[in-house]
Amino acid sequence: MKGLELSRVYFEAYGRPMLENEFPALLPHLAAGLCGSGSECFGFDDDISQDHDFEPGFIIFLPEEDKVSRRDAFLLERAYAKLPKEFEGFRRASVAPVGGARHGVIRIADFFREKVGSPDGVLTLGQWMSQPEELLCEAVNGEVFFDSPGVLSSIRSSLAKYPRDIRLKKLAGRLLLAAQSGQYNYRRSLAHCEFAAAQLSAIRFAENAMAAIFLLNDCYMPYYKWSFRALRSLSKLSIEAELFEYLITTGCDGDISDEKADVIESVAADIIDELTAQGLTKAVCGDLEKHAYSVNDHISDPQIRNLHILAAV
Repeated sequence: MKGLELSRVYFEAYGRPMLENEFPALLPHLAAGLCGSGSECFGFDDDISQDHDFEPGFIIFLPEEDKVSRRDAFLLERAYAKLPKEFEGFRRASVAPVGGARHGVIRIADFFREKVGSPDGVLTLGQWMSQPEELLCEAVNGEVFFDSPGVLSSIRSSLAKYPRDIRLKKLAGRLLLAAQSGQYNYRRSLAHCEFAAAQLSAIRFAENAMAAIFLLNDCYMPYYKWSFRALRSLSKLSIEAELFEYLITTGCDGDISDEKADVIESVAADIIDELTAQGLTKAVCGDLEKHAYSVNDHISDPQIRNLHILAAV
């Protein structure tokens, strides 16, 4: 059983009845679900994932103390700690009095403060520009099982994707970096017989082109070790995952170096086709750098548009 499903079934079997029977007065102020850190929150977990931080558990989300007091939070923690320790063949770890690292009782404000630096999910321009993408991803992944006040769901909705101009700024930066590493520095490194530098250029191209593809899908790229898994599930350009894997896992000797250069150009052409399909570029060429600046020109807010093209990456 996948971790998210395990969490949901455990909550319905024990969590929801506990809240309804023992805390009916608090129920209108509470939410519950599973999101945040861990492969199970993305649905990427497997048998290997069960070697740590894997258990039947969930999060009870609390509003501010004027609605749910510290004493109420403590009582909720005690009740959560008393839930069955074993479920569907899995054992729950002990929970500290102030909540577990990934499960237990957590204030909504504390959760979003940890993930995005804002207790209510409202981000400044600077925060949107500099916020680690994997943490934005963790703020909105997983599943909300119930949300009586709707606050948790509302904040998650507001953070679900980048504002348009921020997305374009990040996309422009990633395209420029992909152009420099893949379309320019890869061949130059080979010409200098700097094969390690050429391999690094191919890797940097794959990294930035992959980030651009997530932006073209209007979604966040998760932590790097899950990036290929997530890329394969995207609706646009998921096929590039195989090409990125080839670029990263092969060397730069002999005919392979020329094949990799062709792959880089093929990926660039596919990205340019998607940019054109979405109306994000007016450039007519195969040079990702020119398309990067064209994407930047599509930014509506002059303050964001006039920042350095790499300001958001």
